Amino acid sequence: MVYVDTSVLVALLLKEPRSSDVARWYAACQDDLVSAMWCVTEFASALSIKRRTGQIVEEEAQTAWQRFERLCANDLQLVPVEPATFHRATVLALDAGSDLRAGDALHLAAALDVKAKGMATLDEVLAKYARRLKLKLAIR
Repeated sequence: MVYVDTSVLVALLLKEPRSSDVARWYAACQDDLVSAMWCVTEFASALSIKRRTGQIVEEEAQTAWQRFERLCANDLQLVPVEPATFHRATVLALDAGSDLRAGDALHLAAALDVKAKGMATLDEVLAKYARRLKLKLAIR
């Protein structure tokens, strides 16, 4: 099982610098894919930011949202974020030596909770902490 963070979903469904890398990985992937329900809110926020900043137009945002919904229905298992997951994320984020942001700590905690073997992320900080916690990186 591979945990997928929102950076990968954005690159898969919109034109981003690493979109071709993500598309190749996704096309070849044989693993079960999982993400926390949190990615739905985070993906919606990414679309809104891209609309506000003129990176995409409304039609592109609507198309990406529809593709996201199909992906979630067919290929991506969404798991709820339980109170224990929030607590684990809190402990990860409390580390003053860590540069994990709250959302990334939540993704990492969710990956650990579902006992994922790997992590698909384009976020360098999240990738660094995933490796430290023995999660294999799915995208390099």
